[in-house]
Amino acid sequence: MKKRILTGITTTGTPHIGNYLGAIKPALKLAAENDESYFFLADYHAIIKNTNKAEVNDSVKSVAISWLASGLDIDKSFFYRQSDIPEILELSWILSCVTAKGLMNRSHAYKAAVSTNESKDEDKGITMGLFSYPILMSADILMFNATHVPVGADQLQHIEMTRDIAGRFNHIYKKIFNLPEAIIGDDIKTIPGLDGRKMSKSYKNIIPLLSDEKTLKKSIMKIVTNSLEPGEKKDSNGCNVFSLYSAFATSDEISSLQEKYEDGIGWGDAKNLLYNKINNEVQHIRDKYNELNDKPHIINDLLNEGANKVRPQAKEFIGEIRDLIGISKI
Repeated sequence: MKKRILTGITTTGTPHIGNYLGAIKPALKLAAENDESYFFLADYHAIIKNTNKAEVNDSVKSVAISWLASGLDIDKSFFYRQSDIPEILELSWILSCVTAKGLMNRSHAYKAAVSTNESKDEDKGITMGLFSYPILMSADILMFNATHVPVGADQLQHIEMTRDIAGRFNHIYKKIFNLPEAIIGDDIKTIPGLDGRKMSKSYKNIIPLLSDEKTLKKSIMKIVTNSLEPGEKKDSNGCNVFSLYSAFATSDEISSLQEKYEDGIGWGDAKNLLYNKINNEVQHIRDKYNELNDKPHIINDLLNEGANKVRPQAKEFIGEIRDLIGISKI
């Protein structure tokens, strides 16, 4: 069986260094190494938490350009908007009808929302979009029968749920869906933010991917460190600066920085080394982004072209699924 890679990209805000290291870079590497790859902009997922029309629209554009600027080859990969493939939403409803509510109750996102809800009504403010989004995510994956999905360790549950849902449908009707496997490689890991927690826009601890050099450096200088002075030996274990540097550097460069930590490098110097490493890698991405950002019509054309390539596949497959469940012409 051909290995078919699928990656969903939620269109919330402008990508940061955590997105680049944890998703963009490893996914593009997988695409280059495997038979088929699908990359989609998950714009319907975005409206679960964001009801600002302008922000959602701007984010679709910025995220699309970010992936293209990072090296996504649309001649070798399918690249499309989720909202351009209505069959995905149809499949989501069909899958909802075979999915146990108890499975959704165990969703990490739902449980986290309930645990932080200060109301006596634990479900107050929780929408059905948040509650059932794992089903839409399953539809994204199963619509194109992906065999492998790259995810971070904290997202493994999404693939496990997709396998459960696909298996349930296959049992009731016919074995039509692949049971996708998660790819959790060394490159797909949790990237620390400025405060040491996972880099996330919700924590406001990000290092922007596409900012100018001045903003990039200013962000890096805000990374939280301990109070050790220059000349005092520093421990690289658990150090945010060292972890981020290691994500960009070669093994020799990492060893060199380790020696500098043992020799008592100052935090300012360590952060400058990190800034230079990141800036050198993202410079060409930033330049390409700025070039594409001035040509929004090109982005729409590329996304429409991608939808035209994959929608015939979706139409054919949803037709097979309709026949299986009895929703077909008499």
